[in-house]
Amino acid sequence: MAASGLLLLTSCTKSTDLYDPTNVEPQTPVTPTPSEPSNDISANVQKVFGVTFDPNHDWSSTVNGQVKIIANSTIKKVQVLVCVSEIGEEGETVTSMRILNEAELNGETTITLYYDAPKDNLGIYVAFINGSKQIFKKVEGNTVNIADAAKTRGEDWELPEALGLTLPTGEFTIAGSIDSYASQRGWVPGEQLYYMNDYSAQKMEPTEYTSEFAALFRNIIFSYFQNKKENLPLVKRSGYYNEKAYPFTTGNEPIIISPVYKCDGSLKTTTGYGYEIYNSDLYYYYFDENDSEYQANPVEFLKKLPKYKAIQFKDLYIEKEDDVLDKRGSYALIYWGEGKPEEGTIGTYKFPAGLKIGFMVRANTSFVENGKARKQGELYGDGRLNNEINNYSECNFKSSKLGTDGPRLAYLSLNERKFMCWESGTDSDFNDIIIEIESGLNVPEVPIEPEYNTYTYCFEDTELGDYDLNDVVIKAVRTNETTVTYSIVACGAYDEIYIMNINTGLSSKEVHSLFGVTDTKTFINTEKGGTTYSAYTVTKTVDKNFSIADPNTAPYINDATNNVKIELSKRGEDPHGIMIPNDFKYPLEKVCIKDAYLEFNNWGQSSVTSTDWYKKPVSGKVYE
Repeated sequence: MAASGLLLLTSCTKSTDLYDPTNVEPQTPVTPTPSEPSNDISANVQKVFGVTFDPNHDWSSTVNGQVKIIANSTIKKVQVLVCVSEIGEEGETVTSMRILNEAELNGETTITLYYDAPKDNLGIYVAFINGSKQIFKKVEGNTVNIADAAKTRGEDWELPEALGLTLPTGEFTIAGSIDSYASQRGWVPGEQLYYMNDYSAQKMEPTEYTSEFAALFRNIIFSYFQNKKENLPLVKRSGYYNEKAYPFTTGNEPIIISPVYKCDGSLKTTTGYGYEIYNSDLYYYYFDENDSEYQANPVEFLKKLPKYKAIQFKDLYIEKEDDVLDKRGSYALIYWGEGKPEEGTIGTYKFPAGLKIGFMVRANTSFVENGKARKQGELYGDGRLNNEINNYSECNFKSSKLGTDGPRLAYLSLNERKFMCWESGTDSDFNDIIIEIESGLNVPEVPIEPEYNTYTYCFEDTELGDYDLNDVVIKAVRTNETTVTYSIVACGAYDEIYIMNINTGLSSKEVHSLFGVTDTKTFINTEKGGTTYSAYTVTKTVDKNFSIADPNTAPYINDATNNVKIELSKRGEDPHGIMIPNDFKYPLEKVCIKDAYLEFNNWGQSSVTSTDWYKKPVSGKVYE
């Protein structure tokens, strides 16, 4: 027996005739009989890592399971998802929702899906899908029924009383107007922003979210529109932005909106940037898209429309608070008729059907930098109206990642609720202000579309290895019940290497040749600044109960040069083969994994410690 604490090296035990490309590859490889590691292998493990690993470590970061899903006849597809925490680009903690498995129902109402999830997950969810409509439910136990999901909107959720709201009574009149910043700066001469005297009288007391829905809201919306991440591509992918970002009035119910979330990062700076959301107001405008002036020149027509204040955010929030999810007030928009209103104009809650509604946030902070007011200006949902503000050198909105005509508003749907998601600053994460549209507007379903989870297999090909674990790197994605896509992305081995247990066609091809390389002494996608090679991708049909993490069904490699077989490491072995349940940034050539991930050794010594080690790469030591 080797010295206490050193690991058995079963996956790298030398044997003969392990590779024969003429043989048909078995679906379930025969696992070698465990044997004692030689003294030089044990000494090398100790030398490279400098610590003693837990002799009972199984090197697994995943948990597998199954969930019975009970749907109804309207549901066409179901997905199992996982919510995980990640480290953002600026070191902040963000959440991410990923698809683990999915299935088309084809008339079925009950199905069982199998999954492999990260051990340190924040919850398993099921999505019930019918076209663009989705309903999410967290898995508690092993069964999820759509009847128990927090379905909170339907055809009967239209009138104020159904929403638990009481419309304000009395007359509401235009009290006056102010010049817009765009008018003051000469961009839209004479543009007026209209307001009422008393906005507190417009506020209705809403029904707060349940704790279940609040948790769902945070986990799903903020995994899609992640903090500090440039989410403009997601907004544009929906197709519902700029000229298409105008919902229609239904004409049947009052238009009711409820701010539910605000975060401007005010508590993370000494200045608070003037507490930009607290000092902002929401405005709206409306028009008939059939108007000949609109059709002739839409942008100029929209600039000239009167804009009406709907909400003062200071009526809802405390100045020095942040990251607030709380429905504190609901407001009904008022129809002021056509054309520019006079002071004293009386409005009504009744909008004509078929008008388009647009929204704008007016930033009006006192934040001054280098003697200049930096947080003042009108920010439109329709990016075509943001050209001037996004290019204005006197205002810090010029630093926005939205470009010259980037939208400030995105729409999302969650469990039959519709939300406006605003970018009020410059980082384009679209989660600074979130407002629920309760009724009165025909807003299309804009689904939240998580990405599939990626799993990464990393192998060390030599017995006395340097443990950079990039000698073969394979990424896997499960796209449905019976399909897994494997992508071979890197090869840091000098030997003749073959990948087994995916399909027989792949097992007969030397790894370097998959990238069009004939010289096995070539590093592929493991060196900084080296040639970038495209991944080699194949698909595999699997059983419905297939597990990506199962060593018996996972890929393994054969080193034909040294007649060595390397599988995923099992309990009591050293980490010659590991599978990480995310899109792992593997170490650069000759960089030991303990140096690329400083918490790897902690995890190696105790499997319940530093379980998120693989989320914390050292800059400059991993392949980007």
